[in-house]
Amino acid sequence: MITRMACWGAALFTCVAWSLLGPFAATAQETAKVWTVPEVGALPDNEFGRLVRRGRDLITATYAHIGPEVPAVAHRYAGNNLACGNCHLEAGTKKFGLALFGLYAEYPRYNARSGEEITIAGRINGCMMRSMNGQALPLDAPQMQAIVAYIKFLSTGVPPGQELPGLGAGKMPELTRAAEPARGEPVYARACATCHGSDGAGVRRSIPSVDLGYVMPPLWGRDSFNDGAGMARLITAANFVHFNMPHGTDYLNPQLTAEEAWDVAAFMISQPRSHKAGLEHDYPDLLQKPVDTPYGPYAEGFSEQQHKYGPFAPIRAALSKLRANAPARTGAPR
Repeated sequence: MITRMACWGAALFTCVAWSLLGPFAATAQETAKVWTVPEVGALPDNEFGRLVRRGRDLITATYAHIGPEVPAVAHRYAGNNLACGNCHLEAGTKKFGLALFGLYAEYPRYNARSGEEITIAGRINGCMMRSMNGQALPLDAPQMQAIVAYIKFLSTGVPPGQELPGLGAGKMPELTRAAEPARGEPVYARACATCHGSDGAGVRRSIPSVDLGYVMPPLWGRDSFNDGAGMARLITAANFVHFNMPHGTDYLNPQLTAEEAWDVAAFMISQPRSHKAGLEHDYPDLLQKPVDTPYGPYAEGFSEQQHKYGPFAPIRAALSKLRANAPARTGAPR
C-alpha cells in the first residue's frame, strides 16, 4: 500500500512539474535549434584546430602575415596594411558587419563580376586584389588553406541551403536624391574623424613593432582599399556605415540617420584612392552590373556620376526594361 502511494505521489509530482515547466522546456528546445557562431577557442590543439586559428589570425591581422611590410618578401600578397577584419568585423562574426559565417556552402557559384563560376578561394582572391589592393594567393598556399578552413569552420552546423540572418551590410531605405559628399563632410568631421583622422589616413600601431597595421584603418589614400573594391560602392559603404559606425554601433542601435550615412559614405568614396587596372572588363554582361558600380561601361545611358552617388531607382527601372527584352542569361543579376 505504501509502495503504491509512493508511486502515485511520484507520478503526480512529475505531472505537476511538467505542467509548470512545460513552457520553459519548450523554450529551451526551441533555443537549442538556434544556430550560433562556433567558438574557435574551443577547438582542440590539433592540426585542424591550429589551421582554423591560423585562418582567424590572417583575418584579424592580415598585415602581420601577408602585408607589404612583412620580412618575408615572398609572403607580401596584400598591397596595403589593412586587415580583412577591418571590413569583416569581429573576425567575420558580426551581423551586418560583412559576416563570413554561413557562406562556405554557397560556393562554387556564379559571379557576375567575372562572368563565371568561382570557388570560395576565388572570392577570397577577389578581396585580396581589391580590398587589400594586392595580388592573388596561390590556391595551394598555406595562407589560403587556413583562410578557407576558418570560413568553413564558421559555417559549422548551418543546414544546407539555409541563408542565415545578418549577412551582408544590411539594407536601409535609399535616398530619392543623389547622395552628396558636401553634406557628408561635416558628418565625417563630427562622427568619424576622431578615429579615422581628418585626412582619412587612420591611426597606425606603434612602430617599430611586429604589429604593422592600424588601430583605426585608413578610409582613403594609398594604404586603403582600391577603387574596384566592394566598399568603394555607395550602397555597400552606406549600409555598412549605418549599421556599424561610429565604433560600437550595431544594427539594433544605429547612431547615424540613414540620410547621414548615405552622405558620409558619399564623402568617403569621393576621396582619392589606388586605382585597380582593368576595371572596364568587370561584369562582361552589363545587364548584371550593380547599379552603384562607380565605373563604366554601362548598359543604359546614365552617367558615371549617377551610378556613383544615385539616385538608383531610375537606373534599376531602365535595366529592368533592358533585361525584359534580352535573351535569357546564366546567373541572376545582382
